[in-house]
Amino acid sequence: MMSHDETIAFAKEWATMDPNEATKLHVLDLINAATSNKNLEAMSKLERLFPSDKSRISFGTAGLRSEMKPGPLGMNDLVVIQTAQGLARFCESQSISTVVIGYDHRSRSEYKLSSRSFAIYSTLCFQQAGFRVLLLNGFVATPIVPFTLSYLADEKAIGIMITASHNPKQDAGYKVYWKDGCQIRPPIDQGMASAILENLSPWTDYQALVKKLQCSMGHVNDPCFGLSNPDFTRKVIDAYYEAVAKSGMVSGQALKVDAPTRLRFCYSAMHGVGHAFAKRVFKTLKVAPFVPVPSQQEPDPDFPTVVFPNPEEKGALVLAQAYAVEHDCQVILANDPDADRLAVAEYDETKKSWIVFTGDQIGTMLGHWLWEQFRDKSSKPLAMCASTVSSGMLREIARVEGFYFEDTLTGFKWIGSRAAELNAGVYHTIFCYEEAIGFCCGDVIYDKDGITAAAVFAELTMAVYAQGITLEKHIQSLYDKYGEFVSNNGYFVVHDTSLAPRIMDDLTGKGSFTTLKAVGPYEVEAIRYLGEPGYDSRTVDNKPTLPTSKSSPMLSLTFKNGLVAQFRGSGTEPKFKYYLELKGKPGVSRAQVTSDLDEMSRFILKELFGSYGLS
Repeated sequence: MMSHDETIAFAKEWATMDPNEATKLHVLDLINAATSNKNLEAMSKLERLFPSDKSRISFGTAGLRSEMKPGPLGMNDLVVIQTAQGLARFCESQSISTVVIGYDHRSRSEYKLSSRSFAIYSTLCFQQAGFRVLLLNGFVATPIVPFTLSYLADEKAIGIMITASHNPKQDAGYKVYWKDGCQIRPPIDQGMASAILENLSPWTDYQALVKKLQCSMGHVNDPCFGLSNPDFTRKVIDAYYEAVAKSGMVSGQALKVDAPTRLRFCYSAMHGVGHAFAKRVFKTLKVAPFVPVPSQQEPDPDFPTVVFPNPEEKGALVLAQAYAVEHDCQVILANDPDADRLAVAEYDETKKSWIVFTGDQIGTMLGHWLWEQFRDKSSKPLAMCASTVSSGMLREIARVEGFYFEDTLTGFKWIGSRAAELNAGVYHTIFCYEEAIGFCCGDVIYDKDGITAAAVFAELTMAVYAQGITLEKHIQSLYDKYGEFVSNNGYFVVHDTSLAPRIMDDLTGKGSFTTLKAVGPYEVEAIRYLGEPGYDSRTVDNKPTLPTSKSSPMLSLTFKNGLVAQFRGSGTEPKFKYYLELKGKPGVSRAQVTSDLDEMSRFILKELFGSYGLS
């Protein structure tokens, strides 16, 4: 543990390198208060910003994500410079020559930190290393960055999207895509993390470079001081919509004679960047314009109308629901702030209430719809993927209808990369998803894309309403055909980072797997642990077929009554997540399956996690 003097020295060293006057001044003020005035509160703040073990923000799930604040644990200009320098050196070793950078609207005014400033410093770092840098002009939706890598297929390029997606407003993130257009994964991420640690000292005076750009003639009104490329950005965005139009996903529902005339869509950008992109994709598909929620339409880093800018969170759609009723809209489509996720809700005219569909329900409807669109026009066998914690219903549809299905580890770095591998082989991968409202429709990109998903779901909805039924009745018709699958997914907020590993050790008997024969009256039939050591009771050698991870383990329990329960810590948020699903037996109503699942969920979650204070 560092002494106070060592903490002060660590903080001074940081401030010396920091190009941001606001964060530098904040640290220097704390140092002055702690040393001159012996202010214990200031010292405590310094110790939180500059930990005694000199730990840094971890380069984990496809990059970085943290609160915008000074110090090595935060997202700030110096951390971004160190990260970009490390990435540049690693990419040099891999013969990468081009980098594409996009950014969203996030900012924290008190520290003068923003996604834009992170994009500027990243651009300067890669330019210092001799890279061709394509900084996209203005705020972009996340899917545009991986698409740009496919657009530049003949070049060896990586992509960086600076966004914290649906995280709280004080957070920022740094997502990295490899040259295959997929999020980075092992061992690439490990190589990048090592290179970052070897390049912590700024190569040049970046602050002076920025000031020079600010003073350059012709850049007065340019927020990126001439570093961005407007012409290239327009070309690549045009190409994105052309790719969507030619993807085979477009069914032309809006042009059909029996197209529903009363159906209206309400759209929320959740204070993010999605509105302009969603508006254009509707036009591309010739779908009638949606009704936007005006108070959530424009990018706003304060996210004033929502507690959490995540359309999955309870209450996030309340404003959109009220606006939709007022403007006679039957269906809400909502993107998260960086527009890579999609939420869907439908108004029940009879009950005068809203049905918010789960990610699994949306994924099931999209998967089934795309199978119908492609089954007679693909020259290759069709394939779909989903994360292992997603519903088993798409797998059942694949079994019944005869297309290939494969589950993967959680996260689109695994889902998207596997979908790409299948598509490069004998299959045509037409859909993949994760239950956390992340959907990849077609093969335009191999990452979550809330823009394309919104357009495809709009066409799906039009086809359903043309039959004189609602989305609620449509998903029930799929349950009637393929079986009732009922899920109970949620999370516990866990700020103690040591708790999730401790829970996993306790549940698995520290790798002995002898403690999980039953949970109360519910007998366990099978166990799979994607941690270290990995374990799968259903394989001959007891080794899992999916990759294992020491840092992100996942435990799956299959009970003899058909319940599947899965548990893992989140890679990007202070959450311990659970996923429980029960498939109903033939003839058993959905209401009964839901009741059975509720009873089992309450008991199992309390039995397994109640002693840890989680409830």
